[in-house]
Amino acid sequence: MAHRGKVYVIDDDEAMRDSLDFLLGAADFHVTLFESAHKFLDSISTVDFGCVVSDVRMPGIDGIELLKRLKASRNVFPVVIMTGHGDVPLAVEAMKLGAADFLEKPFEDERIIGMIDVALREAASNAQGEAMTHDIAARIASLSPRERQVMDGLIAGLSNKLIARDYDISPRTIEVYRANVMTKMQAGSLSELVRLAIRAGVLKD
Repeated sequence: MAHRGKVYVIDDDEAMRDSLDFLLGAADFHVTLFESAHKFLDSISTVDFGCVVSDVRMPGIDGIELLKRLKASRNVFPVVIMTGHGDVPLAVEAMKLGAADFLEKPFEDERIIGMIDVALREAASNAQGEAMTHDIAARIASLSPRERQVMDGLIAGLSNKLIARDYDISPRTIEVYRANVMTKMQAGSLSELVRLAIRAGVLKD
């Protein structure tokens, strides 16, 4: 049972596809082969998260165009680009377009296995971080206008009295709003509220 992760190999060279299928399968990855980027893109809505390993020079949609399309669709699949031409400028362009890494053919077995491991781990971590940021943003959006004003005052370091004076309401009322803010933001302390605000970009660290 493969447990290391899913890998999608895209290469128009059948021998290379078969070689990677054997190598990565033996390394405990679940491998799916595609003879063109076009076929992969047609299937992308039906496949699970995994690492894409693509040749850079292919007829039709090449590796660079593949990266452009994945980026345009905000797809989170990490991509490792293979090149057999020692084309450093092309590899650099691939990295600028979001490739997780690139390697030149021929390559050592352990090198590509290690790259895929790192790409999958980092992509999963980034996805978790992005999901958390969206969750925090949703918590902030759930605040009423007054609660948001109170939160802004709290993370600016103002006391209840100062916030009350700013909005001409009683400190006791501010305490109620403060409790609501802490509950809705799921913050157990002021320091945690500040960390959440930084994470959401409300407060610059």
